[in-house]
Amino acid sequence: MQPRTHVTLEDVAKAAEVSLATASRALNGMRVTPQLRDRVLAAAEQLAYTPNAHARALAGASHRTVGVICHDISDPYFAAVAGGVMRVAGDNDLLVMLASTFRDPEREIAYVSMLRAERAPAILLTGSGFEDPRWERAMEAELKPYLEGGGRVAVVSRHRSLKVDSVLPENRAGAAAMARALLDLGHRRFAVLAGPPALTTVADRLGGFRDELKKAGITLATSDIVEAPFTRDGGYGAMTELLDRGLTATCVFALTDVMAIGACAALRDHGLSVPDDVSVAGFDDIPIVRDLTPPLTTVALPLPQLGEQAMQMALTENTGRRRRIVRLGGEVVIRASTAKLV
Repeated sequence: MQPRTHVTLEDVAKAAEVSLATASRALNGMRVTPQLRDRVLAAAEQLAYTPNAHARALAGASHRTVGVICHDISDPYFAAVAGGVMRVAGDNDLLVMLASTFRDPEREIAYVSMLRAERAPAILLTGSGFEDPRWERAMEAELKPYLEGGGRVAVVSRHRSLKVDSVLPENRAGAAAMARALLDLGHRRFAVLAGPPALTTVADRLGGFRDELKKAGITLATSDIVEAPFTRDGGYGAMTELLDRGLTATCVFALTDVMAIGACAALRDHGLSVPDDVSVAGFDDIPIVRDLTPPLTTVALPLPQLGEQAMQMALTENTGRRRRIVRLGGEVVIRASTAKLV
């Protein structure tokens, strides 16, 4: 029987009645059940299928490098998540290629395209998605052929339109829990230091906090919210802006710990004390906030576990038709940066 040069991996998958990813892994000696492997190999033999080098590399036979794309590796949040990724990758003899986008959606798309060209067997997106239809279409256009060729994709945080395996920190619920905790401390006047509005993390955390305050009869005005970069300097600048306006809030909630650190520095530089003059709370529980003076009240997320779960998803065959979603909750940790009002 002469090889049919037009036979594709998709043809083999259809004949064996398995997904493209399963067919690719079976043909390249990676982990699938013996029954699935036998079906795929039999279909390939019957069709005289000859795999190409690109498909072999995507399946991981020759390439052992996983691409991890984050917003900013200098941010302790992403460093902790990446640490979890690297632990699982190391246990599986994989190298990690790490790239920072600095929250530039165009750069994120470009990195995915580069990793496709490098034939990485898996790509992990470990930062917030963008509320941007154009970005969503461009990212889907990059990921669809990659997935169809046997590549694996997993994301950390919410990416609205991407139909891929996801690890979701409970951002909205965590922010709502923080609002309840601060209300229980007696606070009724709040300000929020928010990040770029295009990020899904901002929408979820701000939405959860604002909605919970509304249930208590408290309205968070537009003037009470200051948008700034998700950085220490962004938090410093946002806090300074609030002070210049004439701060009336008794408690400032920063949507990330690094912004909260900047906010505390701005208050100190203006001669104000935390929490005697103003209470400050954050979100994430990056390691350094426990050692601040005073230590920071925050929503603690299991940051390394976010990365570990995403990497495990990328290494484990999804035999179902639906994308897998793992949700990891946060816990409010009250520390000395928030005072109880009497």
